[in-house]
Amino acid sequence: MSSASEVRILQTVQGTIGAKPAVVRAARGMSHFGEHALGWVAVAGVGAALDKPRRRRWVGVAVGAVGAHAASIVIKRVVRRPRPNDPSVQVNVSTPSKLSFPSSHATSTTAAAVLIGRLTGLPLPAVLVPPMLLSRLVLGVHYPTDVLAGSALGAVSAAAVLRAEQKFGVK
Repeated sequence: MSSASEVRILQTVQGTIGAKPAVVRAARGMSHFGEHALGWVAVAGVGAALDKPRRRRWVGVAVGAVGAHAASIVIKRVVRRPRPNDPSVQVNVSTPSKLSFPSSHATSTTAAAVLIGRLTGLPLPAVLVPPMLLSRLVLGVHYPTDVLAGSALGAVSAAAVLRAEQKFGVK
């Protein structure tokens, strides 16, 4: 996909649902929650504190989210794709870096959603991942391929945690 077509997608997202102030506020809230995977670490911490029989699996949620985030940062520094910088794209939130690929929010959210979904039996990837991916476009801080690649990386990260849990008999 060319960056011109990705800019057109960003323009469409921002011109439709992204034109609603409530949507932008919600997207900013999601951005703050997902920053450095800290919201997911907090959820995992609460789960570990309240669900003692499955504490080690809740710790796996935190490890998966943080590990996914770390992997995305390494890839960002290798790829060095700049964030969208087209005058037609409005940036609606500050970012810790000027690097775009992959989206760390998409990466850690997908990893956490997969792991918490497996732990709870809830369809969390279907419920949590699309809104987070879309929020990054609403905020104008990622191209569509950034969020798709981030989500794929998050799924791979979650699969690695699940394999490790199986290997070591984590219940």
